[in-house]
Amino acid sequence: MYKIIKKRYFNDNAVEMTVEAPLVAAACRPGQFIILRADKDGERIPLTIVGCDAERGAITLLIQTVGYSTIKLGKLCEGDEIEDLLGPLGNPTELGAFDSVLLVAGGIGSAVILPQARHIRENQAADGKKNVDIIIGGRGREFLTYETELSQNSDNLYVMTDDGSKGGKGFVTDKIRELFDGGKKYDVVFAVGPMPMMRAVVNLTKEYGVRTLVSMNTIMVDGTGMCGGCRLTVGGETKYACVDGPEFDGAAVDFDEAINRAGFYKETERLHKCRFLES
Repeated sequence: MYKIIKKRYFNDNAVEMTVEAPLVAAACRPGQFIILRADKDGERIPLTIVGCDAERGAITLLIQTVGYSTIKLGKLCEGDEIEDLLGPLGNPTELGAFDSVLLVAGGIGSAVILPQARHIRENQAADGKKNVDIIIGGRGREFLTYETELSQNSDNLYVMTDDGSKGGKGFVTDKIRELFDGGKKYDVVFAVGPMPMMRAVVNLTKEYGVRTLVSMNTIMVDGTGMCGGCRLTVGGETKYACVDGPEFDGAAVDFDEAINRAGFYKETERLHKCRFLES
């Protein structure tokens, strides 16, 4: 069992939990994730590791409470225990070879880029050459997460909201184009968020000849490559997000296929959520 030692809300559908998991905390690296079950009858849920505190033996997770299992998880309180937790899983993201990086996040994608920003900032302090700019976006200001932490770990933080309630009005792609047209140069772009958003970023950066990595949030069950639920096509080959990723070269990802597969269980999920909320 894994005790929840801290909990805070960003908005009605985004809750952060700090959980006791000493073995994971001692081994995790930026880009990796865990899979947990809230209780013995629960669904296995993959979640990005936002932060690790090896000394405290704890990890930080961000949960978007949109379906049956995540709503159930989000209702747990400080002092409650999570049934089981497996990790760290997936391959760490290697951005150390790049001197200038643009991190782009939509919605709770900030949870994925925050550990990247912290890691780059540590390298920046070591050699004085690293540069990291960040763009975050959301439907409105209430959907932005980790704005303060990202500002503290970047050279420039740009905020975009669909309704203009914070930062610039528009999409993250609008800010990317503005930066590129203004002469900004990056070795790589790392984009995380809803699949349509990542596809839009990749299509845009292709125009400028800039390599873009994406973190694929595909359907996942076991996290070890056995179930095949997280499969996607990358460069014409079948890959598995859990063991081959979760990061891939965005230009090689078949986003149309991935988006289509992600919608397979939407109706089942909707009905299950309704039954849970009515119970």
